Amino acid sequence: MQLGQFIPAFPEMFLTVMTFVILCIDAVLKRNHGTWAYLLSLFALIGCATLTLGMFVFPKPIVMFAGMFVGDAFGNVLKLCTYVAMAMTFVYGRQYLADRNLFKGEFYILSLFALLGMMVMISANHLLSMYLGLELLSLSLYAMVALNRDSRVATEAAIKYFILGALASGMLLYGMSMLYGATGTLNISEIAQLIAAKKTQKVIIAFALVFIVAGLAFKLGVVPFHMWIPDVYHGAPTAVTLMIGAAPKIAAFAMTLRLLASGLIAFAADWQQMLVLMAVLSLAIGNLAAIMQTNLKRMLAFSTISHMGFLLLGLLSGVVDGNSFSTTNAYSSAMFYVITYVLTTLGSFGMILLMARAGFEGEALEDFKGLNQRNPWFAWMTLIIMFSLAGIPPTVGFIAKYSVLQAVVGAGLTWLAVVAVLFSLIGAFYYLRVVKIMFFDEPVSPTPINPASDGKALLSVNALLILLLGLMPGWLLKLCELAVGASFRF
Repeated sequence: MQLGQFIPAFPEMFLTVMTFVILCIDAVLKRNHGTWAYLLSLFALIGCATLTLGMFVFPKPIVMFAGMFVGDAFGNVLKLCTYVAMAMTFVYGRQYLADRNLFKGEFYILSLFALLGMMVMISANHLLSMYLGLELLSLSLYAMVALNRDSRVATEAAIKYFILGALASGMLLYGMSMLYGATGTLNISEIAQLIAAKKTQKVIIAFALVFIVAGLAFKLGVVPFHMWIPDVYHGAPTAVTLMIGAAPKIAAFAMTLRLLASGLIAFAADWQQMLVLMAVLSLAIGNLAAIMQTNLKRMLAFSTISHMGFLLLGLLSGVVDGNSFSTTNAYSSAMFYVITYVLTTLGSFGMILLMARAGFEGEALEDFKGLNQRNPWFAWMTLIIMFSLAGIPPTVGFIAKYSVLQAVVGAGLTWLAVVAVLFSLIGAFYYLRVVKIMFFDEPVSPTPINPASDGKALLSVNALLILLLGLMPGWLLKLCELAVGASFRF
């Protein structure tokens, strides 16, 4: 083998080396010294981004490691988004972790291992490599939820997450094993070719599909595999909640698209029916349950469920009556949606992290009462984020929902688009409620809010980027379309 053959996997190799370097340095330094781990982690992300940008010189997908790994534009764009999400998570969470004596190397080492798992999932072209990446991500997140070992709530959330996550992983693995039994291969591209040539047993693949969709639904957090989300989001330290709620959604989307839209596209009529049901239930339960929440983290957890239901709308709109003429448009709209949703999620949990201080979590709705009087800048940035989550123009949340709805209508599912709009109107209530209490309610405490300068600057950039993408979304929409078109052949 020549070194040039490994070029598409250079970012993963570099990240692995840097993670072990940070692990060794952290073992030598004092236990409570997290600054080096923090700075080296940011350096590792910059290095990965530089290497990934270099991959765009290859116009066509490159398959390597005996077909287990693929380097393509789709994966490169999503990897860059995960780097940005992880870097923002580190900056947002720095002061929060320091105030709670959690600013240690463990957080950053586990985070980088989780990122490595995401990168493997995004580039996986093989069921085995996909599952290994998923488990590397999952095991890292289980440990991170229980990072605050003195918190009973965090420990309880970690146990729930571990048990339900193990069950979902088992279901996914069982579905993959049935798929292997029906096709005789673990390569996703070969599975698609064998199914297209009708050299497989349709009944076995149909059963495999049920278990695979169930496992994917858990990782995305859609109904009926959603109940871990509010408990884990609420119980985990907020910095860890941001870690779970942002970058892993990109990896879960990539895994879903590669499995269903690439490997099992011939069975689209079967998995589309399941996605329709899960999408409608997620929109309904997510939005209705969020209205009753008084804790902002739990409210955003149920909000995540509804947004993942919206994401499913884009995924199920790609194939119409067996024809794949609209796949690129539908899947690129779903890709645009997940990227912009992660950007908005970073801002929504970032504002909670900046509100928090030692001995105060700042996650209750009443903590945001009168925020405009305590810090007008903070209130206006939060308003932009809430408007985007609600899908109100001119924020990017509106463009993201509009592009998905266009794909749904184009697929002939007008009734489904109407249902999605109705539940989005219901969901706007609890987002606008946050805006109302910030600007019209009296503050519980008159104490001014002065977050760390790096977090304050990042939240400003985060919110303004949400607004800018809402006004000029064309370049990102085009990038998603080009990435999907160059990486998949439907």
